[in-house]
Amino acid sequence: MAQIVGEVMTPAPVAVPPEASLVHAAVQMREHGIGDVLVAEDGRLVGLLTDRDIVVRGVALGRDMAATTVREVCSADPVTVSPGDDAETAERLLREHAIRRLPVVQDGRAVGAISLGDLAIERDSRSVLADISAKPPNT
Repeated sequence: MAQIVGEVMTPAPVAVPPEASLVHAAVQMREHGIGDVLVAEDGRLVGLLTDRDIVVRGVALGRDMAATTVREVCSADPVTVSPGDDAETAERLLREHAIRRLPVVQDGRAVGAISLGDLAIERDSRSVLADISAKPPNT
């Protein structure tokens, strides 16, 4: 039987407002052991910020991490899936857009996230990616 995104996703994603500083977003990532946060305004998804975004669009450009807002460096209008989509749809979108994670959105509100690691754990629990993804994060 085909799996749906809602069965594989990580529920209750961490979100920050677009006007939060990059420092605040990075602290959230560290505290939750994650590599991305959703960007939400009035409960609606408006972007996705990854640890790589912070490094490439922030640190590497010499930006002030405390003064630069999430809105300035996040990916706006990210590709999304819904909880009722099948997992194959998520896999296809990850491949097509060469991305590692997708926000899961229902009625415009983020309800979860699905990553390459989530899919690897579900699909091939003996793969290297599944092993790495299942380990606790380095802090």
